Amino acid sequence: MAALSDHAEALLLDWLMTTGTATRPTAWYVGLFTAAPSDSGGGTEVSGSGYSRQAATFAAASSPGGTTSNTGDIAFTASGGNWGTITHIGTFDASSSGNLLWHGSMTASKVVNDGDTLQFSTGNIDLTIA
Repeated sequence: MAALSDHAEALLLDWLMTTGTATRPTAWYVGLFTAAPSDSGGGTEVSGSGYSRQAATFAAASSPGGTTSNTGDIAFTASGGNWGTITHIGTFDASSSGNLLWHGSMTASKVVNDGDTLQFSTGNIDLTIA
């Protein structure tokens, strides 16, 4: 994922460039989208049919380069209906509602039907500041 959300950009700038403080999230969740979110949010996040954001942890940033990756497998399973074509993912600071922090398109879109599992193996979700 390559784009910080407006919310995350403001947190980062306040922390780096002012005497303001930024409240660091205490947990991170990955969400799936069938239509792209933007820096300001939006998009169409999957809902229903057993969908929920999944908790994630991330490694320390690489240096140089400023990239971090998920440290464990993350799996989503459709239950009771189809989710459609997943085109984008995002990371959030809450399991529901909350703030979008990062967003980006998947390398390849994936159709998820009832009973299918979409899994991201360790190291497959990269967050980069470029």
